[in-house]
Amino acid sequence: MKNDNYIVRPLICILLVVLLGGVLISINMGKVNSDTAMLLGGMCLTLAVVYALLRFFPLGDHYIFMITAMLGVIGVIMLLRLQTGHGQKQVIWFSVGAGLFLVTSLVYRFVKHWNKLNKLYVIGGVVLFLATALFGYSSGGAKSWLRLGGFSFQPSELVKILFILTLAGVFTNEYKKPKEGDLRIKAFYNTKLGRNCAATVVAYVFLLFLLLQRDWGTAVLFFAIYIAFMAVYGEDKRFLLLNGVAAILVSIVGVSFMSHIQIRVETWLRPFHDVSNKGYQITQSLFAIGEGGFTGRGIGAGSPYYIPEVHSDFIFSAICEETGILGGLAVIMLYFVLVYRAFKISLSTNNDFNKAVAMGIGVMIGVQTFIIIGGVIKFIPLTGITLPFVSYGGSSMVTTFLALGILQGISARRREIEDEI
Repeated sequence: MKNDNYIVRPLICILLVVLLGGVLISINMGKVNSDTAMLLGGMCLTLAVVYALLRFFPLGDHYIFMITAMLGVIGVIMLLRLQTGHGQKQVIWFSVGAGLFLVTSLVYRFVKHWNKLNKLYVIGGVVLFLATALFGYSSGGAKSWLRLGGFSFQPSELVKILFILTLAGVFTNEYKKPKEGDLRIKAFYNTKLGRNCAATVVAYVFLLFLLLQRDWGTAVLFFAIYIAFMAVYGEDKRFLLLNGVAAILVSIVGVSFMSHIQIRVETWLRPFHDVSNKGYQITQSLFAIGEGGFTGRGIGAGSPYYIPEVHSDFIFSAICEETGILGGLAVIMLYFVLVYRAFKISLSTNNDFNKAVAMGIGVMIGVQTFIIIGGVIKFIPLTGITLPFVSYGGSSMVTTFLALGILQGISARRREIEDEI
């Protein structure tokens, strides 16, 4: 019985956060929004159903979804407080993502030979990038969006998953001894140097597409994932050195010749030099974080509306203003634990391909979180990527859920080990 209480307690805590957030939003608005109340009720039902399925059936690590759910709830509450329409859409996207999370975990668990589909992953990524280049449109300075029917999405979000699967396959597939008649390039690929070169070619082709789209934030994320794989599996420090030199050269060229990068770097170095124009976003972000203090001004009591794009790029600043630095640290700790679970699953699985995939997903979430939070607190130059599960955005929400569904499927395959949380 005592063990059952521990099982249900995380779900109860999250449902209480949803209830408290809904009450605070209603007080802030001065009335109860029936549509919002129904959507929050549906979100609670989704959380309960998914958690019950994960916990009472052998579907793997059930902490992944709980951490994700808490992040999603925090994001929904803040979006409902900032703009009701965005919050309501986010609830729907969260429910869709949670459903795809379950489906993806089951498909990945029971379908075999994912490591044999490297060519399809690369072709799929290139096709998505070409479709964006030919039919995409610009938003926020980057041509990285596609419109399909009445929906818009970023293909690069899906390519992130294909990129991780590709690198995992390149580095972990078994080496085959060259046979007579094999092409020299095939024999070269089956060497360690060949694997490093293959991974580098794929990475730089994808990076080239991203740079042509002017999507520098996502390019940095792809490069970080590639460097993590090279550091763990490359076994050749020369590649790390050459990539470091290449990164420095590209950075110098970007800062020297690309005006939008020059503006971002200048704004990062001297945000108060032009507060009313170039530095307006970052200075308002810093003001909001400072106004929140340690404990925050309370949900609905802050003024995050002064921050442009607060619902997407700067939602962490709004969280800090209304819940304080302590609330912001709590969000960061949730991401730490989520990345930790990914690395723990990677270390505990016996399948080399799944081990690499789990590591890549952990790196993806960790680096993406660092880039966006580091940008809004002026630790690094600001980039236009989203905070996973918290920022407004359907494509980001759904594709990150797909990535975690793969992670959930990997955890279901491994042997049950004692949880450390």
